[in-house]
Amino acid sequence: MDDKNFKKILVVDDSALMRRVLCDIIDSDKRFQVVDKATNGYEAFDLLSRNKYDAVVLDVNMPKMNGLQLLEELRKYKIQAKVMMASTDTSEGAKTTLDALELGALDFIHKPINAIDCRNDEFVTSFLETLSAVADSAPQSFVSKQKRLENQVSTVKVMDLAKKHAAVIPGKKAIAIASSTGGPKALMALIPMIPKEIDAPIVIVQHMPKGFTQTLAERLDGMSKVSVKEAGEGDVLEKGHVYIARGGSHLNIVKNQRGQEVIKYSDEPMREGVKPCSNYMYESLADSEYDNILCVVLTGMGADGTVGIGNLKKSKKVRVLAQDEESCTVFGMPKSIIKSGYADQIVSLDNMAQEIVLNVGLNS
Repeated sequence: MDDKNFKKILVVDDSALMRRVLCDIIDSDKRFQVVDKATNGYEAFDLLSRNKYDAVVLDVNMPKMNGLQLLEELRKYKIQAKVMMASTDTSEGAKTTLDALELGALDFIHKPINAIDCRNDEFVTSFLETLSAVADSAPQSFVSKQKRLENQVSTVKVMDLAKKHAAVIPGKKAIAIASSTGGPKALMALIPMIPKEIDAPIVIVQHMPKGFTQTLAERLDGMSKVSVKEAGEGDVLEKGHVYIARGGSHLNIVKNQRGQEVIKYSDEPMREGVKPCSNYMYESLADSEYDNILCVVLTGMGADGTVGIGNLKKSKKVRVLAQDEESCTVFGMPKSIIKSGYADQIVSLDNMAQEIVLNVGLNS
């Protein structure tokens, strides 16, 4: 087979059976071929020091050097690798997954404990879609600690400027954010920069399985000035609060008997291949009392959000911010919004918080 016809994959897992199953899945798709295998982080580090791969499938729990330790070493020595984590669905697994995403992993797959369960069609499809997104993603960039500090200082200055110049925008407002591959890391850069005085509630649909969204919300809440939580059934939307859709359910925004906007979950099948799907969130806002809705579409594969925003625009005053290609891990969802003609602004992740504030305003 010609090298140009497939993506080169490195599989890192200490279980011989799991390695075999994952390699079989990868090699069954003509887009990919497993060209190397490793049983622990040390072996993987050696291979990554000498070779280039289009993607790495990385286990978390391994002897000698685990997945997180490998990511730390890759960052330390500035070795580029597009990493997809294989994670369990435990609460500890969710925490470890977020640690991995912060350390540079691009996405993750929930790996069944039993290798036999990896052969079912649903897992295989999800695995290959995630691997494709990771393999096609932008190369990882390494930013020094000093540079990160400079960026943070710069962001503080930008937010001060935004607070001074944010227009007084009349009416009732809401912010609705959609994100997928690369989203957790993008949200960890964006949400902590939002001032608690923001004049709107923020609702987020991030494509993640059940169990992971609770951990993401807790992580963001600890980093942010705004209050962040996994959205609960019946939660009343409040300004300066962030609500993250629960994994495995579709989030809708409806009015309760008091006329307040609240969270309501529904259990329709996957849409756009995902659950939660942001199209439901956007479309549900059509019947809300919000006068101005700011839609923000961040990094992610696919086109989730485009149809929903298009339908929402038919009945509401909507402004749309799309993340730019350069700062995206995967330029799928924003690209779809831009190609549709719905994007009012194309914004880098570094400037997104500023633009959100300028478009929505602050509590007086």
